[in-house]
Amino acid sequence: MANALALSRLLQLASPLLPVGAYCYSQGLEWAIESGEVKDVASAQAWISDSLQVYHARFELPVLYRLYQAWQAGDLALVTEWDSFYQAGRDTAEGWAETRQMGYSLRRLLSELKEIPPELVAQLNTLVSPAFPTVYAAIAHHWQIAPEQMLHGYAWGWLENQASAAMKAVPLGQVAGQTILLTLGECLPQVIETAMQLPDDAMSNFNPLLSIAGCQHETQYSRLFRS
Repeated sequence: MANALALSRLLQLASPLLPVGAYCYSQGLEWAIESGEVKDVASAQAWISDSLQVYHARFELPVLYRLYQAWQAGDLALVTEWDSFYQAGRDTAEGWAETRQMGYSLRRLLSELKEIPPELVAQLNTLVSPAFPTVYAAIAHHWQIAPEQMLHGYAWGWLENQASAAMKAVPLGQVAGQTILLTLGECLPQVIETAMQLPDDAMSNFNPLLSIAGCQHETQYSRLFRS
């Protein structure tokens, strides 16, 4: 029963209905489309796959895993340390603002849900502008979602949002979007295994084209997305 409830909570966190504004962001994908780097289903899949394998597997997901462990240990100093590390790794202005806005929205949502204990809300409120993964890890731990499942749900939510952005901006049809999800969904178990096994000194946010896309998007003439 506990595992079934944890699954329900995970699906709630991964749902597009979670009111954190994830749909507003493309994380540089919109610029890649504007520049012609992404123009069809094959190039969209390649772009999203590179972001997943190079950036998420080696930076965002490993940090999320460590944030979960810090919450599990009840170590707020360590939570703050990894939150600062993650925010420093968001190397574009839009990327940095995005994670803080989503973190704010999720923290505010949790504070308004009667089912969330005041103690957890109070702990979250001690953090200054926490990143989205920091708040996500806190509620995942509270809801007793296993770390591997948490990483899977988080990665799936990101993947679904990227496919949706490509469908809107390339544009692609529904079959193309589902093809991307089917193909890249197969990669998630290995990506998550890599993230959980990666040592601290091997973590890296180095993905030059993704960083360039984020910077170029800041001054893009016409935009549907905020990043």
